[in-house]
Formats: sequence, structure tokens, C-alpha cells
Amino acid sequence: MGIIVGKETKAIVQGITGTQGSFHTKLMLDYGTKIVAGVTPGKGGQQVHGVPVYDT
Repeated sequence: MGIIVGKETKAIVQGITGTQGSFHTKLMLDYGTKIVAGVTPGKGGQQVHGVPVYDT
């Protein structure tokens, strides 16, 4: 089974507050990916590149 991705696809980033997560989130946003949130345990309430972060 394939994953279908289109212009309206929204994404969530796991580990967004880490070095690699933050770096790749910036690249994705620059490319035009619609990132709706990020998740990192214990870091809820923050924002990374304007993307809200949740604990779970």
C-alpha cells in the first residue's frame, strides 16, 4: 500500500525540537509543505519556525 501525497497534504513532525527535526522542518516549510504541528515529549507549548509543539 502506497502513501498518497498531494498539494493539500498536511504533516506532523516527530522530534521537531531536536537539531535534525528543526533543520528538516525549516527545509520542508521552505519547500511549501503544510506542517500543522510538531511533537516532542516535555516540550509542549513551544514553537519551532512558527509551528506549534505538543507533548504527544
